[in-house]
Amino acid sequence: MRLLAWLLAACLAFLPRAFAQTSLQQLPAQLPDLGDVSGSDLTLQTERRIGESIMRDIKTREPAFLDDAEIAEYLNGLGARLGGAGAGARQDFEFFAMRDASINAFALPGGFIGVHTGLISSAENESEIASVLAHEMAHVTQRHIARQIGIQKQMQLPMMIAMAATILLARSRPDLAGGAAVAAQGSAIQSQLGFSRDFEREADRIGLQHLAAAGFDVRAMGAFFEKLQRASRVMDSGSVPGYLRSHPVTTERISDALSRAEGMPYRQRADPLDYHLVRAKVRAEAGDAREAVKAFGDAVNDRRFANEPGARYGLALALMRAKEYKPAQAEIVRLRTGGVASSMVETLAARVRLELGDQAGALAILQAAMVRYPHRRSVLYALLGTFQDQGRHDQVLATLAEPLRLYPRDPKLHEARAKAYAGQGKRLLQHQAQAEFYLLQGSLPGAIEQLQLAQSSGDGNFYELSVVDARLKELRAEHAREMQEQKKR
Repeated sequence: MRLLAWLLAACLAFLPRAFAQTSLQQLPAQLPDLGDVSGSDLTLQTERRIGESIMRDIKTREPAFLDDAEIAEYLNGLGARLGGAGAGARQDFEFFAMRDASINAFALPGGFIGVHTGLISSAENESEIASVLAHEMAHVTQRHIARQIGIQKQMQLPMMIAMAATILLARSRPDLAGGAAVAAQGSAIQSQLGFSRDFEREADRIGLQHLAAAGFDVRAMGAFFEKLQRASRVMDSGSVPGYLRSHPVTTERISDALSRAEGMPYRQRADPLDYHLVRAKVRAEAGDAREAVKAFGDAVNDRRFANEPGARYGLALALMRAKEYKPAQAEIVRLRTGGVASSMVETLAARVRLELGDQAGALAILQAAMVRYPHRRSVLYALLGTFQDQGRHDQVLATLAEPLRLYPRDPKLHEARAKAYAGQGKRLLQHQAQAEFYLLQGSLPGAIEQLQLAQSSGDGNFYELSVVDARLKELRAEHAREMQEQKKR
């Protein structure tokens, strides 16, 4: 129930203070009408801030959060393709993975969309994953979360807060959301755990349009729904796929998706290599390592696979997990010999070399991969980590120069810079970089504290101290504004 507590806290933090000062008898007349989004008190900026607050807690406290740069790159690339086709062109999205075997995905306020690894593993083609992402993106662009909360505008304040939390919780953990609903006067909440049927139909319709515009197979949405419904018939009620509980799939929705697809142009589409590799990675990293080796080994030996590079990559990764580094390296050689070109293969090759004690070989692989895949941050992170482990702090800083210009809001880059400065004994610069890391993680007080430490470090020149002083003044002013806003709530 930890996630529920965070969601409650996030909702409470952004409710106007006037609500808390109003008697429960007066509330029904004063709650904002969120049903009409244009007149909503819950602005887009507020939705984004709520989403950012929830995401900070998920990233720092939720064990199921999967901090995997390669999977995140794949999901965000897929989302960008849908967004470029019109699915939220004016909306910023961030996709992330959760280590959970259930078939589910969920949208949070502000464009944050979580995808369970079970969904990636079970999807039979990339269009099925894209259909789910397009559906969730439509929930965000149509502001269904704000509108769903607004439906209950006549509720008293405590129930409205519980309503907000349970709607959000239902997106990712419907099993817990049911319990939360009971705790929050169940019958009134339970009926609103999922989005309304109208909202689900709207997300299906808009998602399907953008699926087609992005060049995916439009039949995938209806096919995915049918697969889930068939699966639910052979499962116990407690094992129904999470996506069915949080997004009830009716025969009507399946028929609508299939009939709309019939009226759209058919595109035969080959799944890209990244899809096969990411799906294999999710499967190879799940469960017991020896069982994964056997499953992928049998698939390769019997040639029972949809994609051979994906199967061999999964086998190499499973072998590495089982500490069979030489056989893993042999599989990687087979992939390269077969002409498979992917940054994921290169980072895995470097990891195997490191396990074999070949640091120079690992570094050479990653440096070559950076030249070949200059915009893959997963390669960059691996290279920075290898430099760091070898104490090559100067090379960390040299490598960071251009990425920090291109991606100034990437906290991992600022963290790497802080570690490099720490390794060089440059305390002012270390605390200055650490301040930017804390700021991007959402901790403004922590950033201010780091800049104060930078001021007192005693090793900065006049120019460096001037930069720190100016930044500290800026962040203190921002913190004062935030405190004033909190007093008004």
